[in-house]
Amino acid sequence: MPNQTPVSATPTGSQTDRRPTRRIEGKPAVIVTRRLLPVTERRMDELFTVSLNASDAPMNRQQLIAAMQRCDVLVPTVTDRIDAEMIAAAGDRLRLIASFGAGIEHIDLAAARARKIIVTNTPGVFTDDTADMTMALILAVPRRFLEGGRVIRDGEWQGWAPATMLGHRIGGKLLGIVGMGRIGQAVAHRARAFGLQIAYHNRHRLPEALENMLGARYEPDLDQLLRDADILTLHCPATPETHNLLDARRIGLMKRDAYLVNTARGELIEEQALIAALSEDRLGGAGLDVYSTEPAIDPRLLALPNVALLPHMGSATFEGREASGERVIANIRFWADGHRPPDQVLEGWA
Repeated sequence: MPNQTPVSATPTGSQTDRRPTRRIEGKPAVIVTRRLLPVTERRMDELFTVSLNASDAPMNRQQLIAAMQRCDVLVPTVTDRIDAEMIAAAGDRLRLIASFGAGIEHIDLAAARARKIIVTNTPGVFTDDTADMTMALILAVPRRFLEGGRVIRDGEWQGWAPATMLGHRIGGKLLGIVGMGRIGQAVAHRARAFGLQIAYHNRHRLPEALENMLGARYEPDLDQLLRDADILTLHCPATPETHNLLDARRIGLMKRDAYLVNTARGELIEEQALIAALSEDRLGGAGLDVYSTEPAIDPRLLALPNVALLPHMGSATFEGREASGERVIANIRFWADGHRPPDQVLEGWA
């Protein structure tokens, strides 16, 4: 099982990957596809010839291609899908894609490498933010916190009673973590403090010392982890191998009173199968921050009382977004000065 975040550049890359870039004379032309924090945009304006997206409206495919044709550096986000055909249409000017965020599955890395376009990301800056959000859902869904809030807002609360709004405590339950990279490990660290038992599935087993520190046991069989877990949380990237990782068959393996949390990527879950399981009481509940067709959300999910829904806000902190912007700027400056950017993505480029 892949880790949830790609590996950025390390000295182990190939000789081609490590070669310095050609120094840019003058300020590089930079196009940013979405609004960033004001402090980031101001600094970019000082350092580069930058075009900002004042409306914050997502660019469509043709707009992205047009932007790529007239800049040295494109700064996209995870919602900007950049495929091989778009990269081929970009022309010769584009030399760096400095993505805002850790994910890189939205960029065709092989096509970029073929055109000698460097790709960078901002790994690690959202780890704690996403882990905090995940832990909040791990608590909120079994205890029905969001459902209770809706009862009050809808004017339906009749006062305290001993047999109403009952949920489940999480202490002593088994938390299954799928994908034990940075975020998965941060979730395990938090979950241990709440008395959860921890088992994980990952492409590679962690070192024994790290397992002991996290109080986590390795489960090599994903199906078995699904059968055992009281709460399951996903922390994988969206790849062809992980698309619909939790399909109808695997969702069917989970306990009827188990809970599923997804703050990673909507494509990891076969959403129709999840809706069916929740609607038919074959699953206890779910906490979702990402969706297969976001920002459109299936109205059946909206109607389910046992689902906590959030608007893809796992990384939505001022601190994290500012740190990510700083990393983007650093990557552009290193590249413009003729050096290899610190967060150049090398994984999968061999």
